Amino acid sequence: MKDRLLLGPLAFLGLMLTGCSAPRVVTPTLVLPLPMQVSYESELGIARLGQMLNSPGLTPEQRAELFFQRGVVFDRVGLRAMARLDFNRALRERPDFADAYNLNGVYLTQNQEFDEAYEAFDSALELAPDYAYANLNRGIALYYGGRPQLAARDLKIFLEEDPSDPYRLLWWYLALEQLDPETATEALHSHQQIHGSDEWAWDIVNVYLGSMSDEQLLNRISEESQDNQELAERLCEAYFYLAKQAQHNKQPEQAVVYFKLALATNIYDFVEHRYSLLELDLIGEQARLKR
Repeated sequence: MKDRLLLGPLAFLGLMLTGCSAPRVVTPTLVLPLPMQVSYESELGIARLGQMLNSPGLTPEQRAELFFQRGVVFDRVGLRAMARLDFNRALRERPDFADAYNLNGVYLTQNQEFDEAYEAFDSALELAPDYAYANLNRGIALYYGGRPQLAARDLKIFLEEDPSDPYRLLWWYLALEQLDPETATEALHSHQQIHGSDEWAWDIVNVYLGSMSDEQLLNRISEESQDNQELAERLCEAYFYLAKQAQHNKQPEQAVVYFKLALATNIYDFVEHRYSLLELDLIGEQARLKR
């Protein structure tokens, strides 16, 4: 990999306190968006769904759907406990609700309740065998649960659904890397040669392959994003994968900075935001064990 900016705690604090006006490059390397705020539409959606749930005469299927939809909105605005409560309510009303099992499994993974998460994803796939995102989420749970071989299997299934998607490739690579780093890099390069495109997210793969620097990736995101929301979403994704690459390169301080920057976007319902928080929890647990 090319040169990286290594920031100590004070330097990082200085970046975070620089201000939150328009999106801008705050150093030659790092880009910060204005953190996304809860929208009026989301607040109104929560209120309306609550009113609808109080309507008389609803069937269990209707109540399950309303609980699920409200849970999705809670999830989008970062109210994790409320979202999980509604997903569980949806399952009580409709025990064959595959979508609710899937998202409930995501929350179980975030809480490191891996056995329960596997059961939730298994239930989703039993009810809907072609549910590709349940394969993704079960693969991620297996990855964090220390079962990389099973994780790579699920994530390969998810990749094969859309081999042109660089995010699917990156998750498969992360699992495969735990089994055989050299084979994982060869597979990443081969897949990129066949399916790569000019889409900006393929530049994350280029960073992993060493043909692009962090700074070049972030500069492209800054230059091509159409508005602050697009900037925040792309940075949430990019900073997470840059953090994982920093971990691979034995740069733990850099990884922590990148995970925190992904979280600072407030894109709560992105996979990369969810697991940046879990990664920081795991780093904290490891630090406590070393004391």
